Amino acid sequence: MCKPQHVCVTISLVLSLGLMPLSGTMRGEAAGHLSAGYGDAAPLAARELYCRTDPAACAFDATEPMKILLTPRLWSLVMAVNHHVNAMIRPRSDADLWKVEDFWSFPRDGYGDCEDYQLLKRRLLMAAGLPFRTMRMAVVVDESGAGHAVLMLRTVSGDLILDNRSDRVMRWHETAYTFVKRESQTGSGWVSLGWAVPPHGGADNRTGFAGMAWIPQLPAGRAQRSFGPGIPAAILS
Repeated sequence: MCKPQHVCVTISLVLSLGLMPLSGTMRGEAAGHLSAGYGDAAPLAARELYCRTDPAACAFDATEPMKILLTPRLWSLVMAVNHHVNAMIRPRSDADLWKVEDFWSFPRDGYGDCEDYQLLKRRLLMAAGLPFRTMRMAVVVDESGAGHAVLMLRTVSGDLILDNRSDRVMRWHETAYTFVKRESQTGSGWVSLGWAVPPHGGADNRTGFAGMAWIPQLPAGRAQRSFGPGIPAAILS
């Protein structure tokens, strides 16, 4: 079961979806982008119900880009939203809130579990102009063997992870998670991530934008992407 302070979906739920058992082979991936070349993965019943209840929240636009250019401004925005939502929501399991094991919802009353945090982050980032297609919910297994949900932002520079357990936004290979699957970028289904393990075994100690040369700078004279007014000013203060 998940630790109370780290509310998340249980590994028993992950395994019940017909995924590879923990004793199976786990593959590592090169730093940067996580490959989804392992075929389709089983859908999550909770997500299917969530999308039927609120189709607009799952509306898919195939004309959107699959990856977004990571600029210093985007980095600051993503860090701010991640920190803001983590601070405003208190962890509460779906069993406590809804009397079921897994239920996706926006944490409107100030409580939620792991995927609820990430749904709110995605909505705020979409309001700021980020493409829905670049932000994919992902199922991972944590260090204790428990299932967990994070938000994966797919950028040209690599896949970033927004997590309710950390105010840091990390590249996928800086986490200590095993990556099981994520929402597809070509439709409404899920794709396997092959139980990818970070090649270097976890997070480093870097924080903020300083020293992150992996974030490309725009060429001189090229305008940076502007983000809309949908993010409350308090988030960026």
